[in-house]
Amino acid sequence: MFEFGRDLRRLFAQAREGDDRSWIELIGADLLEAEARGQATDAHRTRCREPVLTGLKASALWREHARRTGRRDSLARALSAASDAGQAAVTTDQHIEAAMETALCLMLQYEQRGGADLLQQIDLVLDGHETGRSGALSARLAVAHARLEALKARRSGEPAAMLDASALMDSALHDVANRPDLAPEAAEVQLDRAALALEAGLLRGDTRLLDQAGRDLRALVASASPEYRPVTRARALTLCAAGLSALAALAGDEEARSKAHELFDAAADAFTPDHSPLDWAAIELARAARDMNPDLDRLIEIETVTAGEGLILGAVARERRVAVEARQAELGRDAARLARMETRLRRRLATGQASENPLDWAVDQITLSQVQLTRMRLTGRGEAGHLGLVLVEAAETARDLGAGLIADRARALLTMVRQTFPSSPG
Repeated sequence: MFEFGRDLRRLFAQAREGDDRSWIELIGADLLEAEARGQATDAHRTRCREPVLTGLKASALWREHARRTGRRDSLARALSAASDAGQAAVTTDQHIEAAMETALCLMLQYEQRGGADLLQQIDLVLDGHETGRSGALSARLAVAHARLEALKARRSGEPAAMLDASALMDSALHDVANRPDLAPEAAEVQLDRAALALEAGLLRGDTRLLDQAGRDLRALVASASPEYRPVTRARALTLCAAGLSALAALAGDEEARSKAHELFDAAADAFTPDHSPLDWAAIELARAARDMNPDLDRLIEIETVTAGEGLILGAVARERRVAVEARQAELGRDAARLARMETRLRRRLATGQASENPLDWAVDQITLSQVQLTRMRLTGRGEAGHLGLVLVEAAETARDLGAGLIADRARALLTMVRQTFPSSPG
């Protein structure tokens, strides 16, 4: 007689012993954490027969948990497990495996929190390891180098650099695309390459690049089964929706805009906050951005999910929530509500709540400026002279950290200040 629970446990036990990590997409964040703890415990047992391999598996599990939840402690555990594997390594291949895992952990740290020196640190970790080796290890190493160049290109904000990095990713993808054992690596390259094309297309206003990214993402969606690769599928759907939405905006195409909304909804249906909290939050933020009147309660929920870990996504969520709340107060001509918001933000800055995190400081300055500007528009009173300088500094701080979305928001608000108060400095 078929017993689902026992059969499922047997399948997972077999998967743990192999190199295929695709089963990870099927489990929620809590079970993923339990699996990571178990693997890490095994790696530290004195009778562990393969401490390097077991340590690398533990690191990969902790890294995925950190990617889904944004938890600092999970990323720290991933880095520690990779370091332990590197110390236990004996062969050249084992040292390369440990270096790649460390680099992937640091890339995730950069993507989630930014950091002025992280990209250089990743360069040092990968430096000296050969990419001309044969087989799967060489292909994975080429992927790691290509993903690093993509991060550098996105940090530069230069479309030409993004296209160069995209060409490097094409080469890396060629080596992994037809290998079932490297399907996760292939998916990551496809997602990164599409994100590069989307960003470069938006910067250049190039519909060809946006369309190309859309085609690549649709192919990835088609190949990612919702039964076996739900996380990859939903992430691809989200990017696909973002690209189509950008195309619709450039072309003024209402039909494309409607289709983009459908894709966002399809991606949202694939996630719950307990399965992949940060993916859920990112999709919900994207959905909120398309609405003229976003649901404030939903934005508060997103902010709660992403708060407390120093995440760029959390900073974006907080900035959007304050902007929507200020807009509602302005529409309701509620100057008292704006005054209360301003008092809370000033108190936060005065008590140093954001002093340990430069990105939090930048967002606090942006949100305070947003509230002050809104109050001044509503009441016709107040001086805007200091806002320009504050927003320039906030934008530079965010850009230095690699938080382009926050920097862009500061620049957009700065433009609004200049238009509303032409004599303001900055």
